[in-house]
Amino acid sequence: MTILCVTRTAQYYVRPDGATPSDTLCLSVIDRVAGLRHLVRSLHVFKGGHEARRVIKDGLSKALVKYYPFAGRFVDPVREGEEVRVACTGEGVWFVEAEAGCSLEEANYLDHPLLISQDDLLPEPDTDIDPLTLPLMIQVTEFTCGSFVVGLISVHTIADGLGAAQLMNAIGAMARGLDKLPVDPVWARDLIPNPPKLPLGPPPEFPCFALQYHTTDLSTADINSTKARYFEATGQRCSTFDVSIAKVWQARVRAIRLSPQEPVHVCFFANTRHLLQQVLPQEGGFYGNCFYTVKVTSTSEAVSRAELPDVVKMIRDEKARLPAEFAKWAAGDFKEDPYELTFSFNSLFVSDWTRLGFLEVDYGWGPPVHVIPFAYYQFMAVAIIGAPPTPKKGVRIMTQCVEKEHLLAFQQEMKAVAF
Repeated sequence: MTILCVTRTAQYYVRPDGATPSDTLCLSVIDRVAGLRHLVRSLHVFKGGHEARRVIKDGLSKALVKYYPFAGRFVDPVREGEEVRVACTGEGVWFVEAEAGCSLEEANYLDHPLLISQDDLLPEPDTDIDPLTLPLMIQVTEFTCGSFVVGLISVHTIADGLGAAQLMNAIGAMARGLDKLPVDPVWARDLIPNPPKLPLGPPPEFPCFALQYHTTDLSTADINSTKARYFEATGQRCSTFDVSIAKVWQARVRAIRLSPQEPVHVCFFANTRHLLQQVLPQEGGFYGNCFYTVKVTSTSEAVSRAELPDVVKMIRDEKARLPAEFAKWAAGDFKEDPYELTFSFNSLFVSDWTRLGFLEVDYGWGPPVHVIPFAYYQFMAVAIIGAPPTPKKGVRIMTQCVEKEHLLAFQQEMKAVAF
């Protein structure tokens, strides 16, 4: 397979296009979860464009006037009892300009497998800079056809997926020459519940698995078939997310063949903004981390032998508990911290990128034809739910969740059409 080349032509900091506050901001208790201090990488593929690098840079500079914390730096605690904060220094977002020596079509629109290394399309900071101190880095790579790719790296500590997409939509609005942002950003981290902390336990363990990457596309027809079967059995509707997560969880459990009574888990992070309507601004705009961990548990045998609609029901039953569980956590009524995750081979972590807002970002030439997340780690089995490249329909499930010995069985289970 030929790997096409990319040349970085310029790199610098983009600062806010106007005066911004210079205070130091505190983060919420969810922001400060240790596991969120990591880099979230993604590629956003756009057809068309003219001087995209300049247009996006100008839009970024204007958006940073309101989203000025992204132009600041993370400050680690220097004394016991302090917490990580954001210093609003106005130093700017690291911005990289690049050129690809081919057209986007020649690169197959970055469909899998990639013909251009993801590392070439994602921004790299200077060698003397710790990337975890920079809330945001962006690279814009222009192709010979005029199309472009936005490589985005953000630190999860400052924003969840909805918040990061809110910023990118704001940059798009400014790039298109709009007079105001779609929604004014709100920091308001003090409005997030801050229940009493549990006594510190042992530090989390990070096992190392030899997890293999695999991508599967689920057709709209197969998804709708399961939705219909679920409705027939329960009289209730389910979502595309419910079906997708049930499919990948069951396929993985069947493939790894744990002992019948071994507990198996699937975990995902549910947005809780709607559960904080009385405290968060009614007009929206909050872009901090605002989610709760939903954990579905059963046995290997029960998940393996179930009909897929029954697995969907397991997931929906646990989702229904979200308001009550979040309220208990907010009131301090918990014995285990739901944000302190345990990583083991019998757990699958799922992230849904289809409803965050990245698919609506428009810098002046329409929304992206493809969004590719890279949220994979060798210590956790992960499945990411996304969309296949336009004009394909259905759902794309990108996984790094089984080891080599289980990969073939997992592929066969994912391809099975008996939805």
